[in-house]
Amino acid sequence: MATTSVTNTYDGLVAGTFPIVTERVTIASGADLSKGTILGVVTASGKYAAADSTASSAGNNVPVAILLEDAAAGSADAVATVALTGEFNGAALIAKRDGDDVDDFKAGLRSVGIFVKTVV
Repeated sequence: MATTSVTNTYDGLVAGTFPIVTERVTIASGADLSKGTILGVVTASGKYAAADSTASSAGNNVPVAILLEDAAAGSADAVATVALTGEFNGAALIAKRDGDDVDDFKAGLRSVGIFVKTVV
């Protein structure tokens, strides 16, 4: 079995020493996403998409990961590295959906081992 090595530069995204667990996942087509985007899982497909704080039958309203690299998924699915745990700088996180704010996702992220911090 071949292994792939991924190198990430966090550019102020990581904000602590809590262990970061990463995984390569499929990002659902429909939007190009930037590093730091808060992600949820689309129930029907199991693919990841920008989290949405409104109740949705799609399922991506539950935040579960942070995107660790840009993902060009505008016209086709993309594979990208995400963080499943860790401490992150709230000012560097992205709430992608209109009307959403990083604060809308703090409690949900905390429940999966992702901690949003204020960096001074």
